[in-house]
Amino acid sequence: MTAEAQSAPLSSRDLTATKRAQRPLALTWRRFCRHRLALASAVFLVLLVAVAVLAPWITPYDPNATDLNLARFGRPAAPSLSHPMGSDQLGRDWLSRLIAGSRVSLVVGFLATGVAIVAGTLLGAIAGYAGRWVDTAIMRVCDLMLAFPPLLFLMGALTGIRSPTVGIIALVIAVIGWMNVARLVRAEFLTLRTREFTIAARAVGASTPSIIFRHLLPNAVGPIIVAATLGIPAAILTESTLSFLGFGIQPPTASWGNMLQGSFNYMRDYRAWWMGFYPGLLISLTVLAFNFLGDGLRDALDPYAHR
Repeated sequence: MTAEAQSAPLSSRDLTATKRAQRPLALTWRRFCRHRLALASAVFLVLLVAVAVLAPWITPYDPNATDLNLARFGRPAAPSLSHPMGSDQLGRDWLSRLIAGSRVSLVVGFLATGVAIVAGTLLGAIAGYAGRWVDTAIMRVCDLMLAFPPLLFLMGALTGIRSPTVGIIALVIAVIGWMNVARLVRAEFLTLRTREFTIAARAVGASTPSIIFRHLLPNAVGPIIVAATLGIPAAILTESTLSFLGFGIQPPTASWGNMLQGSFNYMRDYRAWWMGFYPGLLISLTVLAFNFLGDGLRDALDPYAHR
């Protein structure tokens, strides 16, 4: 048999193997696309992230620049062609501050969730795989942290800090966000550690870190991704609540939460509805988009959802 004849079947088998390797990813994408709200939410979030990244170049005005001619006698200026979303009581363009505030809210959401996911995944993996006293100790710490009222804990932690930065706020939020991830990963590992591939890995002498990171963790990545998409809106809401109460990002730095903080008096006294409407709308839409995205990913990554 010639070399060309021998190579042809190999090429066919390689092509078939490649198609089989790509099939799970294609199936996951098709399942996700069936969830129209999740797909629309993904588009919205991509656009929002792009706006946040490009904020320094696309804001029509300096978000911190005041114009007392625009807001005469402390009266917020109504929306107009030059200021589509109006201004605040200091004459600061509200659209520019909304765009600048998106950077703060999204950075806090992603950073806090990233830290919580990493810490929760590591602790949950160790607890689920090691079991016994290690599992008991980690879970009791987790239960202890869950017993604290999260908002009171955050307010107490930030009380002594005069001007908390984005990094500090994200880290404090992550401290109260890792427990649910740890419990989720632990539950997955308790199931996966008794599977045949785990027993086979132990039989051939694989080390514990190798079993955890090469065999078990890739099989638990689906729930972790879903937990991340649901953790980001929770962190954004937490940051907005803290800023609204005066414990988060401090003016003149714009965040959606502190933009809401001083808006209610002006909404009541001057009917400046835009000061509360637009930040609240963006917070609501962003949280809904992440929740719909999480629902879509959960359905797409569930191997039993579309059998």
